[in-house]
Amino acid sequence: MEIGNGLGLPPRKVEYLKFLYGKSGKVRTSDISQKFSVDPSTITKTVQELSDAGLVSHEPYHGISLTDKGRKYAVFLIKRHRILSLILTHYGLSHEQACAEASRFESMVSKEAVDRICAAMGHPGQGVCGKITHDEGCLDQEPV
Repeated sequence: MEIGNGLGLPPRKVEYLKFLYGKSGKVRTSDISQKFSVDPSTITKTVQELSDAGLVSHEPYHGISLTDKGRKYAVFLIKRHRILSLILTHYGLSHEQACAEASRFESMVSKEAVDRICAAMGHPGQGVCGKITHDEGCLDQEPV
């Protein structure tokens, strides 16, 4: 699973990582299962795949948490969503519509494209869903 360019994960796994990022501490597979209305056995399989990719740490019966690599990737995934949502509001979509539409196609947009779009937009600090963070690829300098 190649994730470096931002295209390595299918949309559902992207949503799981963003969900984990929004939680403090360890999350149970049942929490993810309930949130996304997915069978717990499917969550367990997916979590194992994310663990194999080094994105999450999973201790059976103790919970799931993001690794440092997973946390960094989740920060990018959230940035990508917020940048794309912000673009869509500029073209007349409501915040809710923009968020929903961005979720439909965001996993198809590379990190390079997001960084270029962000730069073209003047590195906005606030999106429709929250604060937009920037990294060295986006700002062509050290993380902010």
